[in-house]
Amino acid sequence: MFIKIYRWIKNLIIRIMDNDISGMAAQLAYFFLLSLFPLLIFIVTLLPFTPLTQADVFNVLKDIAPKETLNMVQKTLNEIMKNRNGSLLSIGIIGTLWSASNGMNALMRSLNRAYDVEEDRPFIVSRGLAIVFTIAMIFVFLLALLLPVFGKQLGEYVFTNLGVPNMFISVWEILRWVLSFVILFIVFLAIYYFAPSLKLKCTTAIPGAIFASIGWIIVSLGFSFYVANFGNYSSTYGSIGGIIVLMLWFYLSGFIIIIGGEINSMSNKKDDEECKS
Repeated sequence: MFIKIYRWIKNLIIRIMDNDISGMAAQLAYFFLLSLFPLLIFIVTLLPFTPLTQADVFNVLKDIAPKETLNMVQKTLNEIMKNRNGSLLSIGIIGTLWSASNGMNALMRSLNRAYDVEEDRPFIVSRGLAIVFTIAMIFVFLLALLLPVFGKQLGEYVFTNLGVPNMFISVWEILRWVLSFVILFIVFLAIYYFAPSLKLKCTTAIPGAIFASIGWIIVSLGFSFYVANFGNYSSTYGSIGGIIVLMLWFYLSGFIIIIGGEINSMSNKKDDEECKS
């Protein structure tokens, strides 16, 4: 048993080095940065059509994202929204979605490399798929915001009628993390299943989705704790400290996501070998 685990980990490390995962994660971090503000602009523009506010968006992110990064992003987004003319939904939606899909398009290329396949879908199809993924992620993100808001209201109502309103507070602290994990898992599962340019079994996408969901939460919380308590980037880099932290966070996130793709690729090859035998 331990020998199999050792060999599996050894093969994963070899794939990480051979496929230059660190370099691919750096590329993802760059494209994530390019797509961040177009994505946030589009989400904030949709907020008036929901019961949510811009503060709700950043309240959800504050538990995971480093504080320096969150403050920088929020300040920049406020400046962008103040200087915008006209309605984004009626004028700039296509351009914004195209820019926001850069990160997803880069992720699709990274997953193709994890599976050792070339992108054989036409450019319009692959780019259109990236845009569809981006739109889907926007609505999943909005759903992730709505669930805690209405879930908390519903929970407080139920527990108050049961006569134990204080119990809900401790229960909700657990439920909100469970909800976050489930939503992340569904998002990663969909990405790992549809993004690569080959047909996959849904089951082969599950291991990587579980790893990426757990790994991303742990790495994000750990990195946020490190930045808050040990890494004083503002003193070292001045005003660009927030950007440095943001890029490092994106780099770690990209690293985790690509490793999830490598795990799925190993699982898919194992299933193919079992089918042949």
